[in-house]
Formats: sequence, structure tokens, C-alpha cells
Amino acid sequence: MPDKHTHEPTDDTTATDGGTVTAGEQGREETNYLTSEVNLLNPSTPFMRDHLRIIWTGFVVWAVVVFGPVTLTAVAPDVMTSTLPVVGFPLHYFLVAIGAPGGALLLAFWYARKRDQLDEKYGIEHTDGGAGE
Repeated sequence: MPDKHTHEPTDDTTATDGGTVTAGEQGREETNYLTSEVNLLNPSTPFMRDHLRIIWTGFVVWAVVVFGPVTLTAVAPDVMTSTLPVVGFPLHYFLVAIGAPGGALLLAFWYARKRDQLDEKYGIEHTDGGAGE
């Protein structure tokens, strides 16, 4: 049974460019955005540039949500360890126990929405590629 999830080209005429295709050599209609090689420092297609922008933005937000409360506790322990009157827990505990998972959930919804918008912008359609086969 052949592996449907391989990253190898199916024909010998398909080759990756390593992220160095110039604007004159690349046409939007000719680029298969789902199989092109990704170079994180120099993306080869506009789709990949936009997608990496979304990924890096999400990464920065994630880092702030996860490491922010810990860093603030080290920098300002008096403020972060004070007890919140409503929930009765210290602020740092509340932010780590509720804020981080809640932030991750919101970030997942944000990413899915941005990725759907990006797919729509570049005309990428997702089909059921194997569930019924």
C-alpha cells in the first residue's frame, strides 16, 4: 500500500527551488502552495510568506502568555503573589492555571481563522482526500 503522506515529488519534472525563486520566474497559477519547499528565512511564495507571518505572530503571543506570568513573578513578586479578592488565589497562580490554557485555546481559534482566510485568499480548497476511499 503506497504512503499517501510522502513529501517526495511524484514526477521527475517537479523540483523545489530552495526558496530562491524570483518574482519573474514564479506565477501564482503555476505554484502548488501545498507542496512547495519552505525556507524559513526566505520563503519562496507569497502564501508561505503570509503563513510564516501568522506562525511567528502566534509564536510571540504564545511565548508572552506562557512565560509572561513566570517572568513577572520573578520581577515583581509582591504584585504577582498578592491574593485576588474574587477567586482567592495569588495572581501568578491564576494567570498560569487559567490564563495560559485559556490563551492557548484562544490562540488555536485565532490561528484556524487566519489560516482559513489565507487559504481563501490564495484559492486553496480542502477536500476529503481519503476518508471515504
